[in-house]
Amino acid sequence: MRIGAAVRVMALAGAAALVVMPAFTATSVVLNWGFLILLYTALAQSWNLLGGFGGQVNLGHAAFFGLGALTTRILWLHGMAVSAALLAGTAAAAAAGLVIGAPGLRLRGPYFAVGTLAVAEILRITVGNILPEVSSLPAARLAAYAITPRYYLALGLAACVTITARMLAHSRFGYGLAAMREDEEVAEAIGVSTFRYKLLAFIISSGFAGAAGGVFGYYHLSFYPQFAFNPVWTFDALLITFLGGVGTVWGPLAGAVFFLLLREVLALRLGELHLLIFGVLFILIVAALPGGFVEAWRSLPVMRRELVAEASNSVADSVRRRRRSP
Repeated sequence: MRIGAAVRVMALAGAAALVVMPAFTATSVVLNWGFLILLYTALAQSWNLLGGFGGQVNLGHAAFFGLGALTTRILWLHGMAVSAALLAGTAAAAAAGLVIGAPGLRLRGPYFAVGTLAVAEILRITVGNILPEVSSLPAARLAAYAITPRYYLALGLAACVTITARMLAHSRFGYGLAAMREDEEVAEAIGVSTFRYKLLAFIISSGFAGAAGGVFGYYHLSFYPQFAFNPVWTFDALLITFLGGVGTVWGPLAGAVFFLLLREVLALRLGELHLLIFGVLFILIVAALPGGFVEAWRSLPVMRRELVAEASNSVADSVRRRRRSP
C-alpha cells in the first residue's frame, strides 16, 4: 500500500474512532484528553495556515485566541446560544485580524513577528487590568455541565480547520502562499498579490484561532480572562506545528498528540524541571527531523528503497568477491 493511501486509511479510521469514542468510554478523563488534543490541533492548524503555508511568523496568535474565548464566554453566559456565541467570537477574532493585519503585514520578517507579539501583550495587559481575575459558571450552568458536547464541538472545529487547510493547500491560493513563503519578491514578479494573500490568510488564521478560543471558553468551569491571552498559546501552537510538520496538513494533529503526551509524562515524572527537559527535547527533535513527523513519514519509501539498494549492492559485491577468489 502506498504511503498516501495508508495515510488516508489511517485518517478515516482515526476520524471514525473519534466520532464513536464517547459511546465507548465510561470516564470523562478520556474525553478530556481527546478534547485537549482536538483543541490544540485546531489552534496549531490555525497558526499553520499563516505561519506554515505562508511563511509569516505570527507571535501574537494568542491575541485572537483570547478574543474568541472572551467574546464567546461573555455572550454565552448572558444567554446567547453557544453556537451563536461561538460564531460571534470567531467573527470578532477575524475582524481583529483585519484591523491588525492591514497595517501589520506591511512589515516583513522579524519586524512582523515582534509587532504581533507586542499587540498581543498589550491586549493581555489591558484585559488583566479591566476584567475580573476569574469568571466562574453560575449554579444552573454548572449543574448542566457535560463534557460530551464540548468534545464534539472540539472535534467539529478540528475537522473544519483541517479540511480547510487541505483545500487551501491544493488551491491556487495555497500555491500562491507557498510561492510567497519561498521568496516573496519572486512571487510578486510572477503575479501573486502578496499583500492580499497574506491579509486573507491572516484573517482566516485569526478567525480559526478565535473559534478555538471560543471552544476553550465554553469548556472551562472557571475562566481566567488574562490567561486566554497568555503567549503560551502562541508558542504551544508553534511548537506543535514544528514537531508535526510545519506547512503540512496533518502535522498539527501528529504534533498535538506527541506534545500533550510528552508534556504530561514529563510533568508527572520531573515536576518543575519538565519545562527545561521538554525544551531540550524539542530542540533535539527539530534538529533531527527538520520537516517534522509528517515529512519523516513521507520519507520512509525513499529510505526503504535506499536500504534495499544498499543491501543489494552489498550482496552483489560479496558475490563478485567470491567469484574472484581462487
